[in-house]
Formats: sequence, C-alpha cells, structure tokens
Amino acid sequence: MIEQLRAWVDGRDLVGELADWISLPSVSRTGEGMTEAAAHGLRLLRASGLEAREVETGGWPALVGTADGPGPHVLIYGHYDVQPPGPLDLWTTPPFVPSVRDGRMYGRGTGDNKGQHLAQLLGLRALRDLTGGFPCRVTVLLDGEEEIGSPNLARAVRQVGRPDLVIWSDGPVHDSGRACVVLGMRGILTFELRTRGANRPLHSGNWGGVAPNPAWALVQLLATMRSADGIVTVPGFADDVAPLSEGQRAALADLPVDVAGTLEAIGAAGMEPPADLGFHERLAVPTLTVNSLSCADSGDHRTVIPDVAIARCEARLVSGQTPDQVAEAIRRHIAKFAPDVEFVPDAAMSPSSTLPETPYTTTILRAVEDGLGQRPLLVPSMGGSLPIAALSDVLSCPCYGVPLANVDEANHAPDENLDLAWFHRGIVAAASIQLALAEHS
Repeated sequence: MIEQLRAWVDGRDLVGELADWISLPSVSRTGEGMTEAAAHGLRLLRASGLEAREVETGGWPALVGTADGPGPHVLIYGHYDVQPPGPLDLWTTPPFVPSVRDGRMYGRGTGDNKGQHLAQLLGLRALRDLTGGFPCRVTVLLDGEEEIGSPNLARAVRQVGRPDLVIWSDGPVHDSGRACVVLGMRGILTFELRTRGANRPLHSGNWGGVAPNPAWALVQLLATMRSADGIVTVPGFADDVAPLSEGQRAALADLPVDVAGTLEAIGAAGMEPPADLGFHERLAVPTLTVNSLSCADSGDHRTVIPDVAIARCEARLVSGQTPDQVAEAIRRHIAKFAPDVEFVPDAAMSPSSTLPETPYTTTILRAVEDGLGQRPLLVPSMGGSLPIAALSDVLSCPCYGVPLANVDEANHAPDENLDLAWFHRGIVAAASIQLALAEHS
C-alpha cells in the first residue's frame, strides 16, 4: 500500500493544487482574503471525500470535514489563516504569488500551515481513491484564527465530538533535519511590569538621591522572582508541575544536539542556569524570561532619573500550570515585594502534553517511519507554543504532532517556503498513519 500511495502522489499535479491554495491570502489579523479562503478550504475538504461545513466561532469561522470509517476516530487539526506578509521588499517573489525554485515552493502559508494540512487532506484523498473509503473515522478541523492565538478554537472544538486522538502537522521537523513526532508544547503567558516615579524625567544631578527611581524598583523586583542559579522563586509558579516521566526523559536523551556548535552559532559562551539541565530538558520545563527592559527614553540615554520603567516578560508553561494560575502567583508576589508595580497580563496559551507511554505512540512512530522512509525522533515537548491545549484539554485525548515542513521553512518571515519533497512524502505519511491506526484498533 505504501508503494501504491507513492505512485498516486507521483501521478498527479499536487504542486499546482498547493499553488492555488497559497495564492489565496488569508490573513486573520487584518481580514485580508479570509472569506474567499474559507470557501476554498471547504472545497478542499469536499474534494478529499469529506462532508464539509463552516462552524461559527464568534471570530473567523472554523472549517470542519467529516467522514466515517471502521477504525478509531481521528481528528486532524490545521489552520487556514496565515501571518501578514511583512515588508514586501524582503520577498524575492510576491508572498501570494507562489514560486517554485530549487525544489521548494515560496509563498506565505506554504509551510505554516496550508502546505502541511493539504498534505494531510491529500493523504485522505489517496486512501479514498485507492481503497474506496477511509480506514478510520475522520474529522478535519481547520482553524481560522491560529495566527492570532486561536481565541475561539475551544468553542469550535466542542462542536466536533470527542475523538480518540488528534493528529496535527505544523512547524518544522527537528533541527537536525530528522522527521519527528511531537507529544506536546509549552504554553505561554506574556505580561508587562510597569512602575512610575516622578511625573516627568528629572535631571539626575539635581534630583539623584531625592526623586524615586522606578528602574531600581523594577530590577529589584525582578531579582526576587528568579535566583542567580536560574530557579524561579515566585511561590505557586510551578508547584503542581510533575517530574518528567521515564519515557519523557528517555526521549529527551535520544534527541541529537551539538551543544558546543549551537552555542558557537549564536555567539554564546554557555547556557543559561541552572547548570544541571540538559539542552533538550531545558525546553521541556517552565521558564521565566525578561524579553526587554525600558525606561521609555527613546534611545537618547539622557542623564536623568526616569519617570517610568517597563519590563516585558514571558513565562513558558508546562503541564500542571495554567496561564491564570501563573498570573495569580505573579500578582501575589508583586503585591508582597513591590505593591506599586503594575502587573499587566497579555497574550496567553495553555500547555499541552501527551506522555510517550500513551498506547498510540508506538503506532504513530511506526506509521511515520513507513510513510517518510526515516525513523522519526520522539520529541516530548516543543519549546514554543501552539494552541493544542484547546484540543487535548477540551477533548481529553492524546495529541500527536507530525511536522511536514523543512527546518528552514522561514515561517512568519520573508520567503517562507516548503520543500516539495517533504510535501510529497508527507502525503504518504498522512495516509500511512490512518492505515496504522485502523490496524491498532
């Protein structure tokens, strides 16, 4: 069957179908092209043999396609919205005029995420054409708001029924270029800390030692939030985080990395404390990060006592944490140590985690290897954040990420691209997963 699937892929102009999809703008942040893209997305679902409908969310609609099959109920998640193109002069060719160069298609949405969910849809279409049906019961959910944080995804998810598991394809393969299966990702809470002094900047010679300096108040607060050896010292920040399981630790230890080479490439002499964590383990635990510090001086660095100081920060979250719980812990800490500092929470996303010990894991790994022709790495947690918690938490089921884009896809950047070899192999892998899950049942 794998060889038949490869022959099916080779015998069709699937690159042209990808180009048609990429040529339709669908920028959720501005609304550009969203209505037309939703209509095209419904046509793609129907072309793959699915009954398709729009699901109203209160924002941009989600697109849902369904089909029956004898195997377990598999929900395939993707998103049809894309990032704004950014500065057009930085693109080699226009972002919504797909161009193929050196085996890659360039255009906004090629890797993130239209090319990847199209590979999943084409895998279903291939199975329908070759076997006359689907081996599993399938629901495809295409989010229209992923690039703006998926604020209404949970509402759409509640309307699709509870699947046995979720498959999603987003982001690049492992940094080594190897295929991978991703079991989770960290959540995020972004926030600002703001503190004020006098009602205007003041001459530091005339007012130094008299006027309160908000910058000192801010850095002294930050120093109470994390120790010099890298431990977050905010009570309640990570109290309910469970230790990594044996399976998670084993998978992290198996991930390849050249620590010295990686640090050299970024011009760093060493890793951030604490010293006793491995490279990949650091991307699977909670962190508290200061993104920027400012006294709103417009870059002119005058000799003044500033009137305001701002720290923009983030917390990356893991299973056992929620944005609300972490925000409340930080709020209590500030009230104790610096009650005059204003805490302003911003964007947030919950973490998601599926344990390697989950029964479907071995089946997914074998199917990806069959389809891609390469043994995939098992990644317990991506360092970044995706809205998968809206699936894993609301549906209470395991979620598996199978990225189908090249490492250098340049998602969110100019000249975003998708290696067409990955696209074609991804179609076979998507179908292989459905076949393997039917056997698993």
